[in-house]
Amino acid sequence: MHPTPDFFSIPVPPVADDLPLEPFAGEGAWYGPAMKQRAQEWQMPFSEKQIAVLRDAIESAEKAGLGPLDLTAANFPLPGWEDLFASTKKDLFEGRGFILLRGFPVDELTALQRAIGYFGIGAHLGRAVPQNAKGHAIGHICDIGVDYTKTTGRGYQSNVKLNFHTDSTDIVGLLCVRHAKKGGASRIVSSATIYNEMLKRRPDLVRLLMGPIYRDRREEVPVGQGPWYCIPAFNPFRGRLFTTYVRSTVQKATRFTELPPISPELEEAMDLLESLAADPAYHLDMDFRPGDIQFLCNHFILHGRTAYEDYDEPAKRRHLLRLQLACPDGPALPPVYENLRGYDEHGRPQGTRTPGVSLTAPLEPIDGGPGAFEQRKRKE
Repeated sequence: MHPTPDFFSIPVPPVADDLPLEPFAGEGAWYGPAMKQRAQEWQMPFSEKQIAVLRDAIESAEKAGLGPLDLTAANFPLPGWEDLFASTKKDLFEGRGFILLRGFPVDELTALQRAIGYFGIGAHLGRAVPQNAKGHAIGHICDIGVDYTKTTGRGYQSNVKLNFHTDSTDIVGLLCVRHAKKGGASRIVSSATIYNEMLKRRPDLVRLLMGPIYRDRREEVPVGQGPWYCIPAFNPFRGRLFTTYVRSTVQKATRFTELPPISPELEEAMDLLESLAADPAYHLDMDFRPGDIQFLCNHFILHGRTAYEDYDEPAKRRHLLRLQLACPDGPALPPVYENLRGYDEHGRPQGTRTPGVSLTAPLEPIDGGPGAFEQRKRKE
């Protein structure tokens, strides 16, 4: 028996042993080594003209008194970028599931101008949603001394290796402001490829990952949701495979006594998924340069990061800016995806929208331990 929550939750039944399972084909089922050889297809440098247009848009927004959260595709026009946005959406939603844009002028802009430019680009792809219970629409990926082992600990606020996982929105974007002294490579893999490879080896474990899996919200409970939720990792829907996976939240959900314990078989299934994803035969590594923007579709790509060593000087430490975007024109989602964070008025993932908390866009990291960037800011 599975628990019946007293909050909104679409039930997830086990997968029958006789349900036929088929591999997924198409451009989204790629292999890392082959994709590395095709880098010219997914690395897109901005042209000088595009950067000039971006600078003009940032200047106009500043003069009009617009902040990052005020920006829309209408009030942040980027003429000449239309084909880039169209091809980016096609790549994310119908193709390989990711793209790397190069040449955003991070070093020549203030923190506010960077945020305006980055949000303005994002506004042409989707709508920024809150990434945590504090309503942050911009995330700062940097080591601020957070203990990742705690219930509320978030790995992106540390320098540890991040295992393969997905976020809960349509698109996640990362803008590199500064890279690490050593390590910190972005690591991505096609979830369809991992599914296919698991299916060759252990179809019984694939079925487990298509059934009920309980996850902890880590004290970040969106409107209408509960402290834990249930959702499969693998979700075949309308001929495509949608994947959502965060093992740390599965492990942290064991603190809820009303939930069943993690079975040895589920542990084995997650071990196999992660061992395949970590195999260089399947994943693709990217070393970010300052000014790189990586966009991923969470539904089709698992992402992670290698551990990193930072510079001693605070002003040189690794720093990425994250956007999480909900896209009204994104792919139709499996109904059970509403369990993730709930849907907005457009029927898309609403992010971590918590009661009474307004959307904000902090220009610097504003919480954390001894490594927090507010200390860096005071020293500079």
